[in-house]
Amino acid sequence: MTTTRRVLLGGAGIIAAGGIVMQFFGPRPSNPPTDPAAVLFARVHIPANAAAVLQRACRDCHSNETQWPWYSHVAPVSWFVIDHVNHGRSHFNYSNWAKYSAEEGAKLIDDSCELARKGAMPMPSYIRMHADARLSADDIEALCSLSRAAH
Repeated sequence: MTTTRRVLLGGAGIIAAGGIVMQFFGPRPSNPPTDPAAVLFARVHIPANAAAVLQRACRDCHSNETQWPWYSHVAPVSWFVIDHVNHGRSHFNYSNWAKYSAEEGAKLIDDSCELARKGAMPMPSYIRMHADARLSADDIEALCSLSRAAH
């Protein structure tokens, strides 16, 4: 065996071992427990068309009902996905809607409409992996109708 081949095989072995070790470190996907009486749908009337958009395009990052795909369990990709979900939940979590005042809730709904109109939400990186989360003009209108109803 040549020296170059040994170096390449040794390097590949180190990379493989590092990949295996990474699986034991970092955050784990989780869905915190939720009080059914505290969720958005229990506290605010949401028309069926808007509820469908929220479930399809917002739930994974903005609720405690995240559907964790297989790659969210494989480091280092899992670290990126979990960070995005945690970040999304920190901005707006419709599983914990009871913690928001009426004014805060109305502002969050307004912001959701505006971000959807700008194409900033759902995030483009999420849409690349979840094409069904792409919002149509009707989807955006459904979210924005919530905003008008909140005032």
